[in-house]
Amino acid sequence: MSTLTDTEILVIEDEPDLRAGLQHNLELEGYKVMVAADGREGLRRAREGQASLVLLDLMLPEMSGLEVLKHLRDTGHETPIIIISAKGQDRDKVQGLELGADDYLTKPFGLSELLARIRAVLRRTQTGAKAGAGKEADVSGVMKFANLTVDWRRFTVTRDETEVQLSRYEAEILRMLIEHRGEVVSRQDLLRKVWGYVHLPTTRTVDNHIARLRKKLESDVENPVHVVTVHGLGYRFESTLIEES
Repeated sequence: MSTLTDTEILVIEDEPDLRAGLQHNLELEGYKVMVAADGREGLRRAREGQASLVLLDLMLPEMSGLEVLKHLRDTGHETPIIIISAKGQDRDKVQGLELGADDYLTKPFGLSELLARIRAVLRRTQTGAKAGAGKEADVSGVMKFANLTVDWRRFTVTRDETEVQLSRYEAEILRMLIEHRGEVVSRQDLLRKVWGYVHLPTTRTVDNHIARLRKKLESDVENPVHVVTVHGLGYRFESTLIEES
């Protein structure tokens, strides 16, 4: 069982006083803390993969917070990210969540609220990872569909003889769709089962992950044959299982 001292938080914040204050208070709470003062340094530290959670400012020198977030998600890094920013407009929140942030906190904020958000995101993501691990016995091994092979042991898919790695969220989305193949799976169900949300946010997170997943599954992403959209309802996995081992 993990403890706070096992949980390392990366703070990417260019304002020196706030950065130092966050580090001090988080360490008092028992977290390990790394800090970065600009986007490029923050991206480098985040890619090292040691952090359990990232606190990410949007307005950063060298590289913006949104660029850091997009690069991490595009390259398969699923570390939970909470955006902390003075930019509190709805469009900024939506953009951050659409790019894959787990939560958004507008400056100025209280320490108690920040700690509550951190605990909630860590609980949600850790619960989701445990739930995913628990389902491996239901959909496991190697499954072959038309022009597509899914290897659950290695979290890879092979299409046109090209093998690509799935991120954790991509794998869990695909797992849920295949478990219910032929049935419609709603965005709400995916947010609950894959992300562990109780109160559902207004976000295009699911759609963005489906788009990334399709690039790996489909020969023609504009005309998908494996994961199809059922407009107004959700998604359905349509391919017939050919072989399972």
